[in-house]
Amino acid sequence: MKYEKDFPVFKTKTEGVTKRFELSDIEGRKEYFQAKAGVEIEKLRKFFDEGNTFIAYLLGKKNAGKGTYTKLLMEIFGKDRIAHISVGDTVRDVHAAMEDEGQRKELIAYMKKNYRGYISVEDGIDALLGKNQKTLLPNEFIMALVKREIDKAGKKAIFLDGFPRNLDQVSYALFFKELIDFRNDPDIFVAIDIPEAVIDERMKYRVVCPICHTPRNLKLFSTKEVGYEEATKEFYLKCDNPECDGERMSGKEGDNMGIESIRDRLELDETLINKVFTLHGVSRVLLRNAVPVAVASETIDDYEITPAYSYEFDEATKTVKTIEAPFVVKDDEGVEVCSLLAPPAAVSLIKQLVGILGL
Repeated sequence: MKYEKDFPVFKTKTEGVTKRFELSDIEGRKEYFQAKAGVEIEKLRKFFDEGNTFIAYLLGKKNAGKGTYTKLLMEIFGKDRIAHISVGDTVRDVHAAMEDEGQRKELIAYMKKNYRGYISVEDGIDALLGKNQKTLLPNEFIMALVKREIDKAGKKAIFLDGFPRNLDQVSYALFFKELIDFRNDPDIFVAIDIPEAVIDERMKYRVVCPICHTPRNLKLFSTKEVGYEEATKEFYLKCDNPECDGERMSGKEGDNMGIESIRDRLELDETLINKVFTLHGVSRVLLRNAVPVAVASETIDDYEITPAYSYEFDEATKTVKTIEAPFVVKDDEGVEVCSLLAPPAAVSLIKQLVGILGL
């Protein structure tokens, strides 16, 4: 496995903990985190209680689940302690702000006060909105937008998703705090190691409810009710939201191509992660999405493995039977691995953060 020398497989199997926790339920996760990382959680709580924070840069391939891990930490420590800032969402918010006169004036005023660069604020916004295709948007402009989001978040631990975005921005990331005149917090690079086969399956089988827009996955994240279309011999998920009355969920156009539609982006993301792992003097966390099958029984509990779903249609009763099995794929080096659910990776994140922060 990649980075195995510096980051051996993280063990979440805990001596004396035999209970099977329900990781899809918030109360089940609360018990799980307490059992698996209760000591470390208390150390981090004390760290936050004393007014300390940090900046974590989330690095991972597209669809690696960067936002999911931050949401789990918010669930544990509270939204008053943890903030997730997505550069992509920040850019999209500019589009929305331009539609509102008050927001537009506030944004322009903030940028004129905080942005330093070779193009004007107005030209930068036009470039961002796509009105000016000739102007190259400078990194300093993006950083000023991110600074605005951090200012709005207040004194919290920041998980920054989407920066650095390219190789040119790696050097900016190393001095990000100084460049935006931010407080003297520790900065940590958090890389997510996920096999491309997992991303491929997430994309190919992704479905969304056309009414409430809730995402699910026919193979990896099923619903309580599954339908079957006899004419096409296809299974489909029915939305769990009571307000949607079992609406049929469907895939997005192009998702059936899987990772091939985002191949260039994946290769750039891989290059970025490898680049960060060559840097000296920076703190790094590695979150593994998968564990080799050969060591799975020694390092994780079986309920921590992502389930894979398949279906059978009973002609006699006209009902669908759901079959559950561990989700096993080959990683990018050809090693057979079990894909993990998000909570065990969050346990790894918490324990590595405690170690880096010296708690």
